[in-house]
Amino acid sequence: MSTADRPVALVTGATRGIGRAVALELGPTHHVLVGGRDADAIDALVRELPSAEPWVADLEHPPYAALPARLDVLVHSAGVEDGNTVETTSYETWERVFRLNVFAVAELTRQALPALRAAGGLVVAVNSGSGFNASPKSSTYAASKFALRAFTDALREEERGHGVRVSSVHPGRVDTDMQHGLVEKLGEEYDAAYYLAPEDVAAAVRAAVEMPARGTLETVSVRPTRRR
Repeated sequence: MSTADRPVALVTGATRGIGRAVALELGPTHHVLVGGRDADAIDALVRELPSAEPWVADLEHPPYAALPARLDVLVHSAGVEDGNTVETTSYETWERVFRLNVFAVAELTRQALPALRAAGGLVVAVNSGSGFNASPKSSTYAASKFALRAFTDALREEERGHGVRVSSVHPGRVDTDMQHGLVEKLGEEYDAAYYLAPEDVAAAVRAAVEMPARGTLETVSVRPTRRR
């Protein structure tokens, strides 16, 4: 399949964790815009994919790099987990988490809507189980993910008349660098046997992408099979 024949997918946070797994999952069928801040890491992944190009952007600080005239898939995978108890979490931490997990998603989506409408495209937001339930020491992250869920719910209804579909994917615990930091913060023992792999979440994204245009996987919860 030539580059010109491939649907175009932009994946943010594509150089590590879930974003990287999504880029690799879509690589065989899509021309992937590899989104991230580290140009060297982006270029390394671009070289691994059959058809790809860099999309370098600091999502916390728009404006962003140019987008194509037609965009078939936009996957929001970039995100940050930070904060602790409400008592100890600073205003600056709240602001940074919301800036990346919510505000950047809204702004990039806004800029991408003309290209997504031209393609009858799909927006996939990689949310979290924390988008449904909050636990101690997670108020900042969970609040941002609740807000992200509200954003995708509203966007989905707004775009029904324009042909843009919106999927929200909610993974449970995933074996990533972010998870290592979270487990350390909570004082728990890390055991990857009880976590999803990034590729599992990428498979859920693939399922949303492959749905026929007449249907949408609107909200997908992906949980580890094993429980402690």
